[in-house]
Amino acid sequence: MTRLSPRTALRRTAGGLAAAGLLAAGSLAVGAPAQAADPAFTLGGPAETALHPYPATGSPQKTSLGFTVSNPVQDEDGYQGEVTYTLDLSGIAGIADIDVAEDTGADCEITGATAVCHDYGVYAGLSTIADFDLTAAEGGKDGASGTIEVTGSAAGVTFVPFSTKVTIGGPDLVMKQLPFKQQLKPGDVQPAPITFANRGTTAADGVLLTLMYSRGLEIPERYANCEYNGEAGEEPQDGFAWSTALCSVEGSYEPGATYTLAVPLSVKATERAYYDTFIYRINEDSAAQRTAQRAGAPFTRGTGPQLALKKVTSSARSGDLNPWDNQQEADFRTENTADFVATGGKGAGSVGETVTARIGFRNEGPAWIGNIRSGEPVATVDLTVPRGAEVTGKPDSCQGVTAAGKYREEQLGAPRYVCDSAMTVRDGAEIVLPFDLKITEVIPGSAGKVDVRNTWLSDPDLPFDPAPGNNTAQLVLNGEDPGSEDTGGTTDGTTTTGGSTEGTTGETTGSTSGTTGGSSTSSTSSASGSTGTSGAASADNDGGLASTGSVALMASGAAAVALAAGGVLYATSRRRAERG
Repeated sequence: MTRLSPRTALRRTAGGLAAAGLLAAGSLAVGAPAQAADPAFTLGGPAETALHPYPATGSPQKTSLGFTVSNPVQDEDGYQGEVTYTLDLSGIAGIADIDVAEDTGADCEITGATAVCHDYGVYAGLSTIADFDLTAAEGGKDGASGTIEVTGSAAGVTFVPFSTKVTIGGPDLVMKQLPFKQQLKPGDVQPAPITFANRGTTAADGVLLTLMYSRGLEIPERYANCEYNGEAGEEPQDGFAWSTALCSVEGSYEPGATYTLAVPLSVKATERAYYDTFIYRINEDSAAQRTAQRAGAPFTRGTGPQLALKKVTSSARSGDLNPWDNQQEADFRTENTADFVATGGKGAGSVGETVTARIGFRNEGPAWIGNIRSGEPVATVDLTVPRGAEVTGKPDSCQGVTAAGKYREEQLGAPRYVCDSAMTVRDGAEIVLPFDLKITEVIPGSAGKVDVRNTWLSDPDLPFDPAPGNNTAQLVLNGEDPGSEDTGGTTDGTTTTGGSTEGTTGETTGSTSGTTGGSSTSSTSSASGSTGTSGAASADNDGGLASTGSVALMASGAAAVALAAGGVLYATSRRRAERG
């Protein structure tokens, strides 16, 4: 069974744009919720599947169909036990022929009008059951349709059944690629005369235009028949880097015809732009499609004029026959900069005292920086630990290394730490990384270094940063005047009090910096460790520290930010696309 957890879905969305596009084909339907005493697992798949008509010559064209199961139980191991899935194929007799896909990896067998798949266990979250190949049956008429019913059985659980509609023929909406200028300056505005064709066999009854654009872009117009997640220049409430517009346009869009916007909309590069992406997609409109694209996010309807379409060409001759050509994407590189400023800290403590140091960096803009195609970290924070201190707790995103930056097995007590950021860092964001430092020797003015640099140590310069002089700050322990020590960065610290700290945690709002190894996560960053302390520490409160137990060594308190490439996270039914 293919496992697809929410975390996996975010990781795939962040790094997979270059391969497959942000929005997968069609909407994903699931069965209705069940009311049962036993755990209820929900079966699902595409609400409708369209087949290419049987050809006059040659072999029929295959269409992929996959089914899923959702286990709401949060236990990492999921359900353990034998599971059987049954497909009733009698509803598509004479309409479609079905085979088990060669690469499905599932134990499935088709006998007559029934397909049976055997498996062991159901992972928590959403998983693929099996994949099938469908073709139109010879003699099947255009427009003919039927249903496939899917049920499941296992000891001690209940399965919510699912059915999908299979139809011969249908619309085939194909989005045309626009010739955008891709090298921009802040303030540049380009027209976007979005154009699509229907290459299918039937008309589309209304269309849904989906526009997604990353933080550095804006669509200034607010059309009355569009709804928007995030106003122009406003940060989306879900914390993602994307804003979305969903535009429903009524009408019948005929097969063989091409349509374009009556008036082109605009795509603007803002003062935040650096690397950005614009995604434009067309689907046949439906309530289910709009719900799927919203993905539970809040949307606001526009108050401007109606966005309208007009026919530009026509030729003689409800699911989409080929959903993979509904979408186009454009990447932009804007001539802009972002100033990353390292933040250090200062404090004092006696031998045995534990100091919590919150170091990191902030983005003073004007641009936001994002690697939304590759999903790679934007930058790395490189900490050299001050002499006379030992790290007893660190953020999960930080890796202890040797003084030369080489691999080290033991992660606590390292002389140096490297911490990769997320794949995106917003303008105005501050990344805070808490470290617990135990004072092992009082060395007056002992200073470590905080450096924000490129992820490649061999090429440390940040290519977008015009002021490399502030990429380094100091982490100073037991200086002569800890309240006014110059650490090279802003240290508007806060103070913690208490005789000891157990599992000290420094949290950040929003999303976090990435984990080591080039990946990134979308959860709150924290560092923990047993930090029992003794003795006393002292410093003034002007950016310094004061405590009778453990003391906090604070940079400017703010959020570590990681913006996952958001939009609609689809659980695709292709087993080969994801191995959990």
